[in-house]
Amino acid sequence: MDLSFLGAAGTVTGSRHLIEFDGKRILLDCGLFQGLKQLRLRNWAPFPVDPSHIDAIVLSHAHLDHSGYLPRLVREGFRGTIYATSPTIDLARLLLADSAHIQESDADFANRHRLSKHAPALPLYTMRDAEQVNRYFKAVPFGQPIDLAQGVSLTFQPAGHILGASIVVLAMQGKKLVFSGDLGRYNDPVMVDPARIGHADYLLLESTYGNREHPADDPAQTLAGIIERTVQRGGTVVIPSFAVGRAQLLLYLLQQLKKAGRLPGNLPIYLDSPMATKASTIYQNHAHEQRLSDAQVQEACSVATYVDTVEASKALDQTPMPKIIISASGMATGGRVLHHLKRYAPDPRSSILFAGFQAAGTRGAKMLDGAKTIKIHGEYIPVRAELDNLSMLSAHADSNEIIRWLKGFDSPPHETFLVHGEPEAADTLRLRIKDELGWSCRVVEHLERIRLGKHT
Repeated sequence: MDLSFLGAAGTVTGSRHLIEFDGKRILLDCGLFQGLKQLRLRNWAPFPVDPSHIDAIVLSHAHLDHSGYLPRLVREGFRGTIYATSPTIDLARLLLADSAHIQESDADFANRHRLSKHAPALPLYTMRDAEQVNRYFKAVPFGQPIDLAQGVSLTFQPAGHILGASIVVLAMQGKKLVFSGDLGRYNDPVMVDPARIGHADYLLLESTYGNREHPADDPAQTLAGIIERTVQRGGTVVIPSFAVGRAQLLLYLLQQLKKAGRLPGNLPIYLDSPMATKASTIYQNHAHEQRLSDAQVQEACSVATYVDTVEASKALDQTPMPKIIISASGMATGGRVLHHLKRYAPDPRSSILFAGFQAAGTRGAKMLDGAKTIKIHGEYIPVRAELDNLSMLSAHADSNEIIRWLKGFDSPPHETFLVHGEPEAADTLRLRIKDELGWSCRVVEHLERIRLGKHT
């Protein structure tokens, strides 16, 4: 059995891990590379394996760095089955359509304003490509083993993180391979804890926060403080937010603050992201897979005014009154939030509040690193607003929580492979696993191919 790391090796993005055995090929995740240009260019490179020769894709969850390459792979010939939980399929359909729309819009904008050296600029894939993916999805409930092929069994276990996110358990050739996907937080206000996994012969483990611990600060109190001082200055709080997961958690926290009287009763809250609006509906439809009751989910999702049209979105930037705008994308890489940043980043009365991990090379990372200007739509925009990051809102387990999850194993895996982390984070976690648990552990490299066997 061979294991190839086609993405998320040495970086947090582009999750793609290929398993080959007995003439079969199974791809764990099919993610988009995001962030630095040299990473984004990998999306345009030929896929290392002929997509038509991949038998199945197992999708851990819907975030684009795990699902966002699916339309391109189908366009290039993949015709197998894509296995995922029902909430993941619902969210992935939404995210892929939105991703395709943004790419088409960005290509059109670049062509109209001659911002690209390519003539014409082309999207990586189109809305039609994204729609074609839908015919290959197959829903798998949590905790119910199914046969992928002769001698291959798949089971999804809850990972927390976001709605539908899974730990992937594959049993084949008498061995059990476990892929953590993205592990969620313990005691998250909305999502369940990551499930305990008793045994794995081989473990693929995410390491996004392998060198960090999340602040123990109460996120609601920190959020309230930022909003209060911004409103007192007469400014607006712009929150670049991931439309899936983070936006819903923010709505819950804001609803709790309003309920407690911590926010002015007349302070407008806007959710300016069609995708986040639709994702909130999906969260309401799958309320039973969260910690909250159906009523609590409904109440949280009703705290904001949903902004549907482009005209209504533009109007938010024309009114001087204090307000809260939650808008995608979470790392300020695209979407409507860019227009809000152009308006409010130069305003020292306002605040730009990020809500979690910012990958290297993204606008979010540059702003938090102290950039005095950011480039948006070919313009350099001064950054004078207050900048904050609610890093404790991360949907990823930190290093202590990862170790806590690993301690749930009854025995060490034969080998643990660290993926989905920047080099320093992955190596720091490797040392912790080696020193504290005594496990055999290695950090994998991009395009590395490993033969799994009794000597691995």
